[in-house]
Amino acid sequence: MPHPFERLPRESEKAFAAFSLYLSQGSERSIAECARKLLKSSRLLRTWAQKYDWAGRVAAHSAHLAIVEREAIEAVARGKSAEWASREQKLRETEWAMHEAAIAAAKKGLAAYMEREKVYANLADIARMLEIASKLGRLATKLGDGEGRTGNDLPTMRVEVTVALEKIYGVAQTESGLNSPPEAAAKPAIVDVEEVKP
Repeated sequence: MPHPFERLPRESEKAFAAFSLYLSQGSERSIAECARKLLKSSRLLRTWAQKYDWAGRVAAHSAHLAIVEREAIEAVARGKSAEWASREQKLRETEWAMHEAAIAAAKKGLAAYMEREKVYANLADIARMLEIASKLGRLATKLGDGEGRTGNDLPTMRVEVTVALEKIYGVAQTESGLNSPPEAAAKPAIVDVEEVKP
């Protein structure tokens, strides 16, 4: 489908040439200046401008240029995005390879330690190597570095504290730390607290 700013079916070559010159003048365009350059009367060009909707065609041309510009910017952004995705993948592969190398080194050190051969690392060094290997593996597989815990970190401790408070005060504690209704205090329950080992 042709664009509105291209030659219209019933538009003469002279009328289209006049419109093309008008369009090419940019934001400073004027019918009078167009008429002067073409050696035509301003009245004739105003007739053509009205008949062939020059204002609407100029607006359509501006909209078309905006779309072309946006598409060019998006194409550049997509190219950059693909480039960064490629870099991210290479980094993940490098981290994974380092993870594998660190695991192999830790295994070798642990085997040497267990066999009491000539050892260049102690158990703390081996443990640190395994920790680094684990972090590298988690980063490479996008599992995070394992440092941020989510959910209840110490659920057993929370139960033990609640039971201890009930034993001391004889009142059930709510999640917000406020006491239960007074009728709960009337019948305190005796609960033994035992140590739970991890």
